[in-house]
Amino acid sequence: MASESQQLMQAIDVYNKGTKAWFEDDQHGWVSGTLLSKEVTETSVKMTFQDDDDDSKQHEFESTLAQLQKTNGGNLPPLRNPPKMENTDDLTNLSYLNEPSVLNTIRTRYQQRNIYTYSGIVLIAANPFDRVPLYEADIIQQYSGRRRGELEPHLFAIAEDAYRCMIREKTNQTIVVSGESGAGKTVSAKYIMRYFATADDDESGKKRDTSSGMTEVEEQILATNPIMEAFGNAKTTRNDNSSRFGKYIEIQFDQRANIVGAKIRTYLLERSRLIFQPETERNYHIFYQLCSGAPLTERKELELKDWTKFHYLNQSGTGVVPNVDDAEEFDLTQRSLSLVGISVQTQWQIFRLLAALLHIGNIEIGGRNDATLSETEPSLVTVTKLLGINPSEFRKWLVRKQIITRSEKIVSNLNPTQATVVRDSVAKYIYASLFDWLVNVVNESLSCHEEGRVATFIGVLDIYGFEHFKKNSFEQFCINYANEKLQQQFNQHVFKLEQEEYVREQIDWKFIDFSDNQKCIEMIEAKLGILSLLDEESRLPSGSDQGFCDKLYANFATPAYKNYFKKPRFSNAAFTVVHYAHDVQYEAEGFIDKNKDTVPDELLNLLQNADSTFLVEMLRSATASAAAQVVDTPKKLNAAKKPTLGSIFKLSLINLMETIGQTNVHYIRCIKPNEAKVAWVFEPNMVLAQLRACGVLETIRISCAGYPSRWTFEDFADRYYALVNSKYWDPNTNPDIHNLCTVILDTYIQDPDKYQVGLTKIFFRAGQLAYMEKLRSDRWNECTILLQKNMRRFIVRLRYLRMKDIAIRLQQIARKKMGVRKLELLRQEKAAIKIQTAWRRYIARKRYLQQKMFTVQLQAVVRGHLARRQFGHFKKNFAATQIQRLIRGWMARKLYHARRDHIIAVQSHVRRRQAQKKLIAMRADARSASHFQEVSYKLESKVVELTQSLTQQKSEKEELRNKASQLETEVKTWMEKYEKLNNKAKELQTALEASSTLQVELQTVQKERDQLQKSYQTSLDKIKKQEDDYIKLSDELSKHKEEITSLRNGQQQQPPQRSMSRSGSGTRSEDRADVMELKNQIAVLKAQLAQSLKVQPKRQQSVNAFSRNLSPAREQRRAMSPESPIPRGRSPTGASVPFRRNSLADSGKSKRDPVGSNRVIYAEPDQMRPMSIDHFNKLRGTEAETNPEEAIHRLLNEDEGFLEEEILEGLIRSLKIIPPNPQNPPLKPEVMFPAHIIGLSVTQMWRYGYLAESERLIFTVMDTIQKYCLSFTGEETIVPCAYWLSNAHELLSLVCSTEQELEREMHYNAMNGRRAVGWHDFEKLVALVKYELQCLEDNIYHHWLTELKKKLSKMAVPAVIENQSLPGFIANDTGRFFGKILSGSSQPAFSMDDLLNFMNQIYRALKCYFAAPFVIEQVLTELLKLIGITTFNDLVMRRNFNSWKRAMQIQYNITRLEEWCKTHEVADATVQLEHLTQAAKLLQLKKSTLEDVKIIYDVCWMLAPTQVQKLIQNYIVADYEASIFFHYYFPTDPISNDILGAVASRVDSGDTNDILLLDNVSLDDSPYEVPEPHTVTANTYLPAFVSLEKIQGWVYLHALLRMALLKKFLCHCSSI
Repeated sequence: MASESQQLMQAIDVYNKGTKAWFEDDQHGWVSGTLLSKEVTETSVKMTFQDDDDDSKQHEFESTLAQLQKTNGGNLPPLRNPPKMENTDDLTNLSYLNEPSVLNTIRTRYQQRNIYTYSGIVLIAANPFDRVPLYEADIIQQYSGRRRGELEPHLFAIAEDAYRCMIREKTNQTIVVSGESGAGKTVSAKYIMRYFATADDDESGKKRDTSSGMTEVEEQILATNPIMEAFGNAKTTRNDNSSRFGKYIEIQFDQRANIVGAKIRTYLLERSRLIFQPETERNYHIFYQLCSGAPLTERKELELKDWTKFHYLNQSGTGVVPNVDDAEEFDLTQRSLSLVGISVQTQWQIFRLLAALLHIGNIEIGGRNDATLSETEPSLVTVTKLLGINPSEFRKWLVRKQIITRSEKIVSNLNPTQATVVRDSVAKYIYASLFDWLVNVVNESLSCHEEGRVATFIGVLDIYGFEHFKKNSFEQFCINYANEKLQQQFNQHVFKLEQEEYVREQIDWKFIDFSDNQKCIEMIEAKLGILSLLDEESRLPSGSDQGFCDKLYANFATPAYKNYFKKPRFSNAAFTVVHYAHDVQYEAEGFIDKNKDTVPDELLNLLQNADSTFLVEMLRSATASAAAQVVDTPKKLNAAKKPTLGSIFKLSLINLMETIGQTNVHYIRCIKPNEAKVAWVFEPNMVLAQLRACGVLETIRISCAGYPSRWTFEDFADRYYALVNSKYWDPNTNPDIHNLCTVILDTYIQDPDKYQVGLTKIFFRAGQLAYMEKLRSDRWNECTILLQKNMRRFIVRLRYLRMKDIAIRLQQIARKKMGVRKLELLRQEKAAIKIQTAWRRYIARKRYLQQKMFTVQLQAVVRGHLARRQFGHFKKNFAATQIQRLIRGWMARKLYHARRDHIIAVQSHVRRRQAQKKLIAMRADARSASHFQEVSYKLESKVVELTQSLTQQKSEKEELRNKASQLETEVKTWMEKYEKLNNKAKELQTALEASSTLQVELQTVQKERDQLQKSYQTSLDKIKKQEDDYIKLSDELSKHKEEITSLRNGQQQQPPQRSMSRSGSGTRSEDRADVMELKNQIAVLKAQLAQSLKVQPKRQQSVNAFSRNLSPAREQRRAMSPESPIPRGRSPTGASVPFRRNSLADSGKSKRDPVGSNRVIYAEPDQMRPMSIDHFNKLRGTEAETNPEEAIHRLLNEDEGFLEEEILEGLIRSLKIIPPNPQNPPLKPEVMFPAHIIGLSVTQMWRYGYLAESERLIFTVMDTIQKYCLSFTGEETIVPCAYWLSNAHELLSLVCSTEQELEREMHYNAMNGRRAVGWHDFEKLVALVKYELQCLEDNIYHHWLTELKKKLSKMAVPAVIENQSLPGFIANDTGRFFGKILSGSSQPAFSMDDLLNFMNQIYRALKCYFAAPFVIEQVLTELLKLIGITTFNDLVMRRNFNSWKRAMQIQYNITRLEEWCKTHEVADATVQLEHLTQAAKLLQLKKSTLEDVKIIYDVCWMLAPTQVQKLIQNYIVADYEASIFFHYYFPTDPISNDILGAVASRVDSGDTNDILLLDNVSLDDSPYEVPEPHTVTANTYLPAFVSLEKIQGWVYLHALLRMALLKKFLCHCSSI
């Protein structure tokens, strides 16, 4: 007694002032109150609480200690959890686990838009009645592979848990989805099946192929949802899409956990809905879909009308569901039926039956006593036509019945009511059979028929919840019976798990008593139970509903059933069953008819012998299936007895429970938060009733009966370590966690029955944690007061020291100012004296200077006057002298000019007379032909001499060049000999130091070296002399050119002179002919001279050669013929090219077969030097040097295969790639030489007409390059893919440049009358090559980015989110005080340095291999986009992770990434990290008031409201944030529920842009924009290590051709 009293007082002590507790309320279920006062006496307890919502309202609790002791404190007000715990995602984590706390937690989470909450093994799902972004494909992938508890509660987590259990334990699983109508069971089951069909699985190796989508089986499984909903769902008052049947879907998996099939079992289809619907409800969806969506032709054939014209559809007055288009749903149903294998013809047979059912309802039966029906009744005629039955027979047995006795058959008439029941029973029978047939067809299509392939299955049970209406009938009885069975299984499962937990932890425990509803189940299904009595009454010819009730009253009136069966006080036609959730009164009216649910044998035979083969086959299949189900049951039934609906349901339910019992069960309880189906409205009383009905509260009660609170040693120590001395938990001493927990328990809990210590956990009785929380709160209050005392002392002392310091500083300043003032006065006095001295000196000096200046000015005036007077006399004398001189000179010059003019005039007249005489004589001589001949002969001889001298000078010049080259060769040889001898001399000198015997030899060598030096000097002198001679010859040649030019000009000037002769001298015709002949001869000579000096231009020759080689007359063997055009759309592998990335698609099969070794071979730096001249010496002196064009033709004709193999092997497969080294970057020719050599080969083939050969070569090269790049995976792709991506673009640019050059040459030839034959074929080939090169770039880029993304997707989250590289802000994963001790030294798989090094490798490869800046930006932007989206989505979905310190670490990592982007010229790409940046800012901002929320939305403008809500909701407030120090510097309080509710209110479900997760970056698709080709000239650079004979020869021949063209060009320029 003493211990019990002590425990009671301990429980009462928990209630201190300010403690919050719960009180029952009629409107809100439970309301919260705060303790104001507590009075405890020796016999009683009285507590007063103030209502938290209404300050004017108070709650009183008063009880005696004796009453409290009887209940062990159970009637004390339930305590309320602290605010931090009220938003927990698992109800079992609540400190105070009671009914109001459970309700409040679910309500709090629902108001924050969190519809899922765990309750141990159960997932509670509250229907939001609104669109929520929780079921997208990205969310599915987030939950795939995650353990339960890592992310927020979700039905995907339950599905993933079941999937993992199936894989690891190799056992079948079941997910039970239950709840009342409108709670969201069907939608939940639909999303669970979608999860299994679309989720990836890294553990079992199953990876969803996004390109091919889902498999056919998975698509068929998802297609069953629209079918089952159309034929089995209807609108009810509680739900617009209510399932009117139960279903159990087995999703079958093989050994590799791939879906291979499915199987559906259905339970208790609501047949009565077909013939009657209450107000505001609808019939099954398929009828309205058929009326709205059937085409016009079929509508006429089936005589379909609007739904208001059919009796089975218009009884409720409701035929439209808001926001649902029945026509679109009809199309979806048709597509789903086709997907599961039902042909279109069969579908319209189904719709034909459905139309017949609608017309059956329109059959009007008349009469008063006896039913009457006309044979011409329109609906009757339509029904018999659609069903293919005899109208008269059908009419007959609708209004009559036949009773068969042993001796005769008695036929009697039915009254109208009975006939209507028969009519409706036919319709129900046909529809039920159609529904069963449809399920069988779907099962036949979905089931895996390969024996032994199905290894395991996951079953999804979507079954109706507990129902309790104003009027409950047979359907509600069966539904509640099924829920009784499921509740029993649930209780047993929970009890089993509870006991297994105790056994596993090896603690002492006693049997836990829980409410067992086995007695109620036995009352329903026992041998003399309710169902048996119902079947017995149904088989009696005179059986009635009242007789059934009387049997129930008589059979269950015993005391044994008084707690489970009750007779209503005011009704004799009803009975009450005490179910686990509620007492339900059932009206017996209709029980017998619904249980029988039979059709007269005559009508049944009529239907089974109908003309419609589909109807007959459907009925036969459905009947056989029902019979097989009954025969398979363990209980043998009499063959003469027809199975009733109740017995069938009972047997199917027993089979279901056996199936569930053999599987591992997972539970989802769907909750309907309000009756009006309004979005985000929570009705507490309604939810509380459902929690009781679904067994959640029973689970809590079972847990509370034992040890409801379980804490691991680490969690318990981290929570309550402060209750004991620090010597037990000092981290520096590496404390023992078990010992610390033992000390805490022994110190504060004296009764050992209040807790049990297991292997990994500590178990507490109910109420113990409340006591521990009180002790912890008191301890923290003491610590807080101590801290406040010391902090206040520290602050006051700090203020005193600061004031003292300020006073001293003020004194110093004042004294300083006084000293400065005194010093200033002294300086002013001294300055005044100095100013007076200077001023007096200035006045005296000024007076002296004025007197001096007056005297000097007076002297100057006097002296000036005297000088001016003397100068005037001198000026007059000088002027007179000048005038005399000028007059005398003018007179002498005038006389001289007169005499000279007279003499010149006389001379001019004499000379003119003599010239006129001479001109007459010269005109006579000019008319003679001999004169012209002499001039021509002189000019011709002069031209011949100049031509001979020019030829001689050219030959001498060529000889001088040859001699110069020989001398250069000799000089090089002498230099090499000199170097050898010099080296040898050095060696000998070294040897001479060791031995004196080599002195003589050394002197000899030195003499030879001196001689070589002399000879070398002599050679240099000769070379200089020859150069001087060459310069002289060049000057002479220039002079000759000038002479020729002058002669040319002279001859051009003579014809005008001749034309100036007058015709008055005589006109002789023979002289004119001679003149014309001489003109022609001069023109011929001028042409010969020009031809000898002129050189044919380069462009002319190349175009001529191209045109000639394309001519079919001369190169018919090589050119493209019309009979064999270039095939269009060929890829490098030879397949057609309908799309981009053609080559990748064709070579995807050979992706696993690498072209060569899948390891990059790197070249050493010294190997990249150009090929030495020794490589070309082998070809010198051969025919190739004298005739390179012929050598090229021979190489292409004879050695084409060898050349192609050398290119493929030497330049692609076995190529040594120069490594990307930023310290010593490679030159562009060292990187691009493969593209230039390949391009050179192809373009030369084009120039010489080898188009077909060039096509084969370039496509083979592209195919080899692609296979080579695709043979690398992961990080190995960086170097080869970057290298060949640049080379592929360089090759594309080279092809484009060559095309432009050849096009210019073609136009030049066309202007000169030479048309290029085959140019159209060449254009088609070049266009195809350019397209394929772009495809090659696209494929290399696509494969490279795919591999980089796969690698980066594994690095992004550990490096950016989990890595903590900012010192001083390290956050423990668990958030515990003992984080370092408990969590170990686990580090992320990748650090930020690893990520940046990876990005550096990519950037270095692109930069060193001269990738276009546009390509670099594309690659890095795509990778940063992957990092930004992947990390943001991961951060949003994390729970128990996001904290202020984590945000600091993430922000630091983002800053490092942004700095990297800025230093690598991709600063604009940082916009891809904006979502993550704003998320990190959000976690760092204050979240205490509504103003803070507004600031968050302003700062984080890019985040959607749903994302903001999720981040704030997942934010965990660490202990340091609530501490005094942190609050002083960073004023952050724990996030209140008001703030969370305000954030949730901003979420708009109608906004399509309000999404939770960003669209994931596809790993298999990377868009690529090919850069514009640039102008490039082919380069013949070839590294020294490329020792390939054919390629070297090809390069040498090309070099010879270029040298020859260059020489011609220079000669042409020099001649001009």
